[in-house]
Amino acid sequence: MAGGLNKKYSLLSRNVTDIILENISDGVFTINHTWHITSFNRAAETITGIPRDQAIGRHCWEVFRSNMCERDCALRRTMKQGKPFVDTSTYIVNNRKRRVPVVVCTSLLKDKSGIVVGGVETFRDMSTVEQLRKELEDRFHLGDIVSRSASMKKVFAVLPQIADSYSTVLLQGETGTGKELMARALHDLSPRRIRPFIAMNCGALPDTLLESELFGYKAGAFTHATRDKPGRFALAEGGTLFLDEVGDVSPAFQVRLLRVLQEREFMPLGAIIPVKANVRVIASTNKDLSALVAEGTFRQDLFYRINVVRIDLPPLRDRREDIPLLVERFITRFNNLRNRNIAGISRDALAILMAHTYPGNIRELENIIEHALVLCPKGQIEPHHLPGTLIPTIPSPPRTKTIGAAVKSAEENEITTALKRNDYNRLAAARELGIHKSTLFRKINALGIRLPKIDGRTHRRKKP
Repeated sequence: MAGGLNKKYSLLSRNVTDIILENISDGVFTINHTWHITSFNRAAETITGIPRDQAIGRHCWEVFRSNMCERDCALRRTMKQGKPFVDTSTYIVNNRKRRVPVVVCTSLLKDKSGIVVGGVETFRDMSTVEQLRKELEDRFHLGDIVSRSASMKKVFAVLPQIADSYSTVLLQGETGTGKELMARALHDLSPRRIRPFIAMNCGALPDTLLESELFGYKAGAFTHATRDKPGRFALAEGGTLFLDEVGDVSPAFQVRLLRVLQEREFMPLGAIIPVKANVRVIASTNKDLSALVAEGTFRQDLFYRINVVRIDLPPLRDRREDIPLLVERFITRFNNLRNRNIAGISRDALAILMAHTYPGNIRELENIIEHALVLCPKGQIEPHHLPGTLIPTIPSPPRTKTIGAAVKSAEENEITTALKRNDYNRLAAARELGIHKSTLFRKINALGIRLPKIDGRTHRRKKP
């Protein structure tokens, strides 16, 4: 009698389990020791577009065709190491040959005696989440430039109009602030995008070489000039010429450059007939050209010629809210370049990056992430993966404090700085930080930040 009840209970339990598996939204499948699929639930059919009867009996990699199958299969690691793996991001290719982003969890499949009989994997379709993430990212994205800072949003707003014009543009900002990326964005948004984008570092060459590189030369112009060579102006015909570090050009060469910009023609070395230049010029410098003009080291007329439209790129220390976005972008880029699967960065490591002053700006941050990925074998980037020189940038707390105190200090500093920049207008500060105003209020209270009685929304009354 008891045996019959146990058998009935076992059958009922199995039926309930089957019903649950058939009605959950996550795809579930199992494999045996030969990697053949032994079960395939309804959600797995929906996500892959492959009917159950066509999936069961086939190798799992024939059904899913995931990028993880090729190099780092989570289920294979589970079968080999005997331990589960949770929330591994990857993608599969469905029956319509479309990539579907998924998050997978894997575990060993054991019988009642505890003997391993195969493996089980659950996977969740993340298409909706990815679409939302992309829509949010697009709000802070223009070409290869990402930013959520107020100063860069102003630049993003006017960039299409600037790109659509034919005027010369001056990009001014410290080394490493992304001036060439901005120049490429202007070119890609312009009507000249189907023509070449040519870049030239004006500060890297002496005048004689700079002239031949920009204007080209004719055969016989000098010794060993056996054939004509087109210069950068000729190569950029119909497109855009980016003159980087124009502030380092000598006064003598400034005269030649001024003539090209005024007359829209240039003279190759050894030529007797000038060549017309249909080129849009974008110049950049890490120096204050106005100050150089006042000093007499940069020609005023050339300054006016290249300063038709000016874009000032802020240093990274003035747009710290962009650091998380940039870190995510660099991790994704290096993962793709090096075939890695680093999941992201830990809160403690990000706090260290947020506290750094970045004299090398965005380029320095990129190098830091590249350094971290070299030392980080898997998982998240942790503080010990970062260059040792970054650690002293956090004020040394008392020994009783932990890294959590450093995180709190960095967060308090960011909020205080944003409030001061916006004259303590909390709504404006919340917008700049990219958070809701109620979230900002909670953080202000939690961190114990003292605010003046009069903020940016209130004006002092004048005494009679």
